[in-house]
Amino acid sequence: MAAPSWIQSLLNHRKKVLASMHMKCVSTRLRKYGLRFEDLFDPMEDMDIKEALRRLPREVVDARHQRLLRAMDLSMKHQYLPDDIQAKQTPFRSYLHDMISLIKKEKAEREALGALPLYQRTIP
Repeated sequence: MAAPSWIQSLLNHRKKVLASMHMKCVSTRLRKYGLRFEDLFDPMEDMDIKEALRRLPREVVDARHQRLLRAMDLSMKHQYLPDDIQAKQTPFRSYLHDMISLIKKEKAEREALGALPLYQRTIP
């Protein structure tokens, strides 16, 4: 039995409110350490992310590593970035999304053509 449309609209509104609250909370936490959301993606877990990082320009990958090292250093010292630097951070600015979507399209095209995968995970 489907819920009436006014109940669905109320639930959708609540989802939007909760989603915006969650995004604000995540943004605040990332700003404290100077990270971007895509810095949290693990290349050891997903081969598409590893391939995307391999294809990105060296400067972008180096900046990612610097942000991760700075965040780990601040975390171990139990400190945060100064407020003026936190204000300059852009936690949801994407640098990896376009490359990941390109890799996924290439992967789907290769599967549709019956070609071998571009890369395979192997257990050492």
